[in-house]
Amino acid sequence: DVVGTVNEQLHACDLAERIQQGQRIAITGGSRGIANISAITRTVVDAVRAAGGEPFVIPAMGSHGGATADGQKEVLDSYGLGEADMGCPVEATMEVVELGQLEDDTPIYVNRLALEADGIIVVNRVKPHTSFRGSHESGVVKMLTIGLGCHRGASMAHAQGAQGLARLVPALGEALLGKLNVVAGIALVENAYDKTASVTALRPEQFLSGEPPLLAQARINMPRILARNIDLLIVDEMGKNISGTGMDTNVLGRMMLPGVKEPDEPGVSRIFVRRLSDKTHGNANGVGLADVITRQLFDEIDFDATYANAFTSTFLNRAYIPIIKADDREAIASMFEVLRIDDGSNARVARIVNTLDVGEIHLSEPLARTSDHPDLQRIGEFGQMYFDESGTLI
Repeated sequence: DVVGTVNEQLHACDLAERIQQGQRIAITGGSRGIANISAITRTVVDAVRAAGGEPFVIPAMGSHGGATADGQKEVLDSYGLGEADMGCPVEATMEVVELGQLEDDTPIYVNRLALEADGIIVVNRVKPHTSFRGSHESGVVKMLTIGLGCHRGASMAHAQGAQGLARLVPALGEALLGKLNVVAGIALVENAYDKTASVTALRPEQFLSGEPPLLAQARINMPRILARNIDLLIVDEMGKNISGTGMDTNVLGRMMLPGVKEPDEPGVSRIFVRRLSDKTHGNANGVGLADVITRQLFDEIDFDATYANAFTSTFLNRAYIPIIKADDREAIASMFEVLRIDDGSNARVARIVNTLDVGEIHLSEPLARTSDHPDLQRIGEFGQMYFDESGTLI
């Protein structure tokens, strides 16, 4: 009962006592596809209204949505976080206010609407980040600092590089918690099947101390590809709703960041991505993690949105365009050629829907025969790959 748990957690953190009659309370919405996010956020909206507050939803997604207010509202709407679903106003701006500097002169930026609100409730999923390791990675603290920093704040933070982010997220978080009226946070952890595993309400004084244990649990829960030493990984779709990098680097085992060690597992030689997800709105940031894509995927790219995101992150190589092939058949054949695989029946191939959905995975017979992980269970028979007349993988 996710909604019931959210209400219990809000009651446990004394939400009603923290909101005064008529106060305007900003509730954050992000750019990721999070399990039950529409129902969870609507529950927070209703709880604020029941406490006498006037709730409104604001985007907290850095430069996503093409780095425009209207684009970010469109992203929220696609996740069921629009005005019709939330029953309250959705307000957006890319304007930020500088609230001072850290000791090292790093500016502290915050969304103007968040600053003008009487209170802020941050709602986000806690999970390992795709670019850095630290005490606070993706979660309520990062949403408060990078998400509500809008394009300007996100660009400033990412310019510090991967390890700079690991330092800045908690430092900026501590500073902002001392300057803003943060009412509460709702920290969500998912299981390996992209389902809500836990809901934790955090008082503002618990943000910094309460998130690391949730991050540790999220790391344990992360979806993983349990097969090892894969010649070719086929990914049906990528997108911002799936991961900030389109595909979760922790699942792929591919980081592609200077100075950051590549993971040892699962050990993937080549990656083929077939298409963009509908909810990514053409944002193909992370496409550079692939070795080959289809013409269909290339034609789906909104380069303005993709490059706005890439420039903000500063990790430009992750937005580089891979080899483009006309269809799935040609893409797979090209990777077999690169891998020097003359007979496809000998290839160690894995296929997934996306990096959030690895509960069921297609493995070629040579790969399956050597994949002895105890959590892998065979549920079907081996067979050939089939393509339709247009060369599309079925």
